[in-house]
Amino acid sequence: MNRRRLALAVLPLLLAVTGCTSGTADDEPAPRPAAAERPSPFRDCAALSTAPTAAAQGSGTATPATAIPASPGSGPTAPGTPGPTARAAGGSALPELTLSCFTGGAPVVLREVAGPAVINVWASWCPPCRKELPAFQRLSERAAGQLQVVGVNSRDSRGGAQSIGEDFGVRFPILVDQGEALQRELKRNAIPLTLFVDADGQVRHIDASGALDDAKLAKLVGQHLGLAVPA
Repeated sequence: MNRRRLALAVLPLLLAVTGCTSGTADDEPAPRPAAAERPSPFRDCAALSTAPTAAAQGSGTATPATAIPASPGSGPTAPGTPGPTARAAGGSALPELTLSCFTGGAPVVLREVAGPAVINVWASWCPPCRKELPAFQRLSERAAGQLQVVGVNSRDSRGGAQSIGEDFGVRFPILVDQGEALQRELKRNAIPLTLFVDADGQVRHIDASGALDDAKLAKLVGQHLGLAVPA
């Protein structure tokens, strides 16, 4: 009887040792820590109210903005007057919304985001959103000092958004809109949505054509914001 009790006591220890050594790191990859335990891949939102050129000068990466010339027949532009893009009709102010920043800190008043800016509404569960996000990251790098790129993560989980940022190398600032308030204000149901906002804070175009690539983004920035950005 004593031997039987001893065998029963030793058996769990043997099983425990076997479980710790039966697999390797290659067989069972370590799970990714929870999103709350990982640093955010996105930049903070502190500089969103600062004009792009001023922000770039502060970081030593200023790039002069290049306006696209006026179309033929538009006539000369007097010094100190807005260029053809700024004069275009149909602009509207950004909605009066206050959104939280993915990285925390003070909430951001959307109307105080300094233009020119490209604002992309996306979610990790949206295939065309995932497809185009790398192009927006490249735009943020190529257009540094000319415009700023801002993401608005809509109706998404924090873990899903953070994983996309990590996996796709997305670094520009991200605002959070879990209640789809921006879409409701714009009367748009589907995403992705991209807003092109001029230096006066006026929305010049809302694109809902699907996933944008580098060439399409460069064309839309030139057409609606009057800036030449390499594709």
